[in-house]
Amino acid sequence: MGNNVQIVNTKESYTYERLQEDLKKLKDKYSFLQIETIGESVQKRAIQSVRIGTGQNEVMYSASIHANEYITTNVLMKFIEDFCDAYVRDDDIFEHSAKMIFNTSSIYIVPLLNPDGVELVTGNVREGSQDYMHYKQIADQFPTIPFPSGWKANYNGESLINFHLLIFKK
Repeated sequence: MGNNVQIVNTKESYTYERLQEDLKKLKDKYSFLQIETIGESVQKRAIQSVRIGTGQNEVMYSASIHANEYITTNVLMKFIEDFCDAYVRDDDIFEHSAKMIFNTSSIYIVPLLNPDGVELVTGNVREGSQDYMHYKQIADQFPTIPFPSGWKANYNGESLINFHLLIFKK
């Protein structure tokens, strides 16, 4: 795969399956990426972290905490690809040397924190299925929130807003 071939398509919503495919392609193209599973969703989907860099300065970004804000996954996946491309080309990213950032910092990215909820709002849970009815039963308790487009929580209707703060706590 040539370095100018783009993997991340920002014009399509990320599903859990597509994320897995793109993470594998990015790892194949950029072997220095470190990808690990840091947990799993209620429905047993892996929650993964991507580490870029080897330095002591640490920063973490997470996306799709709220299921209906799934566009954030596209943003972070594109950032991963753009950063890796700049690093390989010994170029700048946002007017800073990618190699300098890589060597002084460790950037941890959780591109899809709420895969179960995102599967619902992107239309990948079949209407009428047992899972769909589970979500609907919870959603019916909040009639002013549109369903499924307004869904923010995980499969059990729990908010993940506090969970992301604990991911990399040492």
